[in-house]
Amino acid sequence: MNSNTKSSITLPAEEFKLVRRLKSRLKLKSNVEVVRAGLRLLRETTEREALRDQFRAASQATREVTQAEMEDLDHLSDEGLD
Repeated sequence: MNSNTKSSITLPAEEFKLVRRLKSRLKLKSNVEVVRAGLRLLRETTEREALRDQFRAASQATREVTQAEMEDLDHLSDEGLD
């Protein structure tokens, strides 16, 4: 099986102009490289957002317990200080 798959994507004129401008600005050799770079950026952004959501959920899950522990230990923070 051939690992390189041929495909053809037809873009509206405005989007094709955008691809050409990005190709020039990013100093890429082909329109395909522009599309690949865009797909990689989209994947990275999506993965970052998913990771951010996971951290947010973990923080919310532990927030109540952490605050209670901090309140329990707060009196120790200035113990022995003048």
